[in-house]
Amino acid sequence: NDFLGWTNYTSKLPESEVKRIIATAQRIRENYDCLVVVGIGGSYLGARAAIEAINGLYSKDNFEIIFLGNTLSSTYTKQVLDYLENKKFAVNVISKSGTTTEPAVAFRLLKNLIIRKRGFAAVKDAVIATTDAHKGALKTEADAEGYDTFVIPDDVGGRYSVITPVGLLPIACAGIDIVAYQIHLHMDSAFRVRDLQLTKNYKDNPAYMYGATRYLLYKKGIPSEMYVSYEPQFAMIAEWLKQLFGESEGKEGVALLPTSATFTTDLHSMGQFIQEGSNVLFETILKPEHAQEDVEVESDSEDLDGLNYLAGKKLSYINDKAFEGTKEAHEKTGGKSVNIISFDKMDE
Repeated sequence: NDFLGWTNYTSKLPESEVKRIIATAQRIRENYDCLVVVGIGGSYLGARAAIEAINGLYSKDNFEIIFLGNTLSSTYTKQVLDYLENKKFAVNVISKSGTTTEPAVAFRLLKNLIIRKRGFAAVKDAVIATTDAHKGALKTEADAEGYDTFVIPDDVGGRYSVITPVGLLPIACAGIDIVAYQIHLHMDSAFRVRDLQLTKNYKDNPAYMYGATRYLLYKKGIPSEMYVSYEPQFAMIAEWLKQLFGESEGKEGVALLPTSATFTTDLHSMGQFIQEGSNVLFETILKPEHAQEDVEVESDSEDLDGLNYLAGKKLSYINDKAFEGTKEAHEKTGGKSVNIISFDKMDE
C-alpha cells in the first residue's frame, strides 16, 4: 500500500513541473548531441519502451538517447564510452539511493569522461539527477554540485516510474510530446476509478478481462505467458512487461513466468515449438490496428521469387495476414490460448 502512488500520480503532478521537464529537455536537445540515461530496471525500461515504441528503432530524429548503467558488462560499457568519446553528451542519472552498483559505476565513468574532455566545470551543466527528494548519496551529490534535479516520488515503485520524471524527461528529450502523454495518463487514472465499478459488467472492462484470463489459464496449469508483437520496436515494451509481472508477482513460489517473442521473426526459430511443442504457454499479443509507416511491394518483371501475387499490397496488409494465419495455427492446430490487446495506433 506504500507504493500505489502511480494510480493517481498524474493528477498530482503540477503543470509547472511538466513545463520544467519540457524546458530542461529543450535545453539538452539544443546544447548536446545526445543524452545518456543512467539507470537500471524501472529507471530505464519504461522510458526506453516508450521511446522505441513511438519513435521506432531508426528514428528520423538526430538526437540520440543512449542507455548505460543497466549492466555490468565491461564490453558494452567500454563500447558506449568509446562511442561517446567525441560527442558532447548530457547525463540523466536516475537512482533513488545513488548507490545501486550498475548505475553508480556508469555515472562515475561518465563524469570522468566529461572532465577529461571538457573540464570539471562542464559536469554541473551536463548532469541531471532524478532521485529522492530528501536523502541518499545521489541527492547529497546533486545538492553539493548544483545539478538540476527531479524527484522520484516515495510512493511510486521503480516498475511504475515511467509516468514520473524518471520516464518523462528521457521521453521529452526524445522529442516526444509528453503533454499528450500526460493527458492520456490523467484520463487513464480517472478511468481506473470507474473500472473498479465495472466488475459486474466484466466484458466492458479490458483490464478485468485480461486479469481474469491470466488467472484462469494459470489455474489451468499453464505456467508461462508469452508477450508477442509483430513490431520489432515493441520489443522493449515486452521487456518492461516482464519486469512489471515478474517482479510484482514472482513471490512465494507462485506466478506465471513472463516471456516474450517478436513475430514474424521468432516464428522462424520458436514457431515450431509454440505450435506443436509442450503446452507450457499462452500468448498475449500487442496489436495496433494501424501501422505507423508503410511500404508497398512492387512488381518484378522476372518474378523469380514468385511474389508478384503480392505486388501492389502494403507490407502492413501482409503482416496482418501473417498475424491472422499464425493465430489460427496456434489456436486450432497448437491448442494454445491467445489473448489480443488491440489499440488504434502507437502514439503518445
